[in-house]
Amino acid sequence: MSSTIKKVEITYNSINASNTFTNGDIVSGQVSVEAAKDCQISSFYIKFKGKADVFWTETYGQNTYSYHAKDKYFSVRQYFIRDPNSKDDQKSLIAHQSGETYSNVVPPGIHVYPFSFQFPLQNIPSTFKGADGKIVYLLEAVLSRSMKMDSKESTMINFVAKGDLNPVPGLMEPQHETMDKKMKLFTSGTVAMDVNLEKSGFFQGEGLKVKAFIKNDSSREIKPKYCIYRKHSFFARGRRRVHTKDLIKEVGRPIPPKASENVTQVIAIPQDVEPSILNCSIIKAEHRLRVYLNVKYASDPEIKFDIIILPAHQVPAVATAPTAASDFGIGPFGSYGNPNPPVWGFGPQQPPPAYQPAGPPPPYGAHGMYPPLNEFDHKY
Repeated sequence: MSSTIKKVEITYNSINASNTFTNGDIVSGQVSVEAAKDCQISSFYIKFKGKADVFWTETYGQNTYSYHAKDKYFSVRQYFIRDPNSKDDQKSLIAHQSGETYSNVVPPGIHVYPFSFQFPLQNIPSTFKGADGKIVYLLEAVLSRSMKMDSKESTMINFVAKGDLNPVPGLMEPQHETMDKKMKLFTSGTVAMDVNLEKSGFFQGEGLKVKAFIKNDSSREIKPKYCIYRKHSFFARGRRRVHTKDLIKEVGRPIPPKASENVTQVIAIPQDVEPSILNCSIIKAEHRLRVYLNVKYASDPEIKFDIIILPAHQVPAVATAPTAASDFGIGPFGSYGNPNPPVWGFGPQQPPPAYQPAGPPPPYGAHGMYPPLNEFDHKY
């Protein structure tokens, strides 16, 4: 930051205890500019944008390959001060409460510029951060002066998408799988499982009920085990990068040899587990349940179920009004700006074209096989 412009700071109003926003919510706040002395501003705007970005590298021998992809959901600007030489008449210009535009000459002091945006109602993915990619929503303020470096500041916003805007077929349909396996080597006989789930979609904090009939015709005691794990997939240039992590592990009651039992296990899904993301073209966050039988001295027979983790039931949020203008600074220069600026999507301003989802990621089989497969590509 220059010696003339000491600070540019963005603050926005929280609308709930978790400081999250969802589709249609209004993000209102203010940009504060602290000037040490008189200065002239060429342009000053705040940008509200959402995007997904993927990047990783792989090394094979002497060669390093870079894989990068990005997806932009929306980007909209509101100008407090517009460059008079600009030929773009479509730029959204914010006026202060008196209806006049902000002066481009700023005296010493702290000056406050209110803003207000609205999250699109279209189907966009939740905020996400993984090993090789992220989905972010942010506010970025840029103040430009002639012959000087731009003064920039940005802040992230945590967005949780509404589940009803991204309907997934079969969420409430039950799942059923069976398996049987003949034991070898140090264990003789067979084991079999018949496993049922009531549905495929579960909310954060909900209990996932697993019902199973287990038949142990082997010579050893077996234990039913349960594991919920996540799978992050990143897509770029026809390639895929995969990371998995076990989230919850539980162990059921042992079943003795030559016995059969009906068992029920209720697995509590943590309130803070990340929701599944299936509506991004370059990033997927999936969840699976693995039910397996722990058999000593033998490979564990298992069944896998695809499950969808949904955001917990959300109470409709109501945006708070922007805070009152600060007592710092002088009126015509932003301190007494309009406390209720137009909201993107309302009033005279026109929203950008409606976001059209890019569609699901390409099928795994469509990705190239050279260079060699990434780690985990063949396992999960």
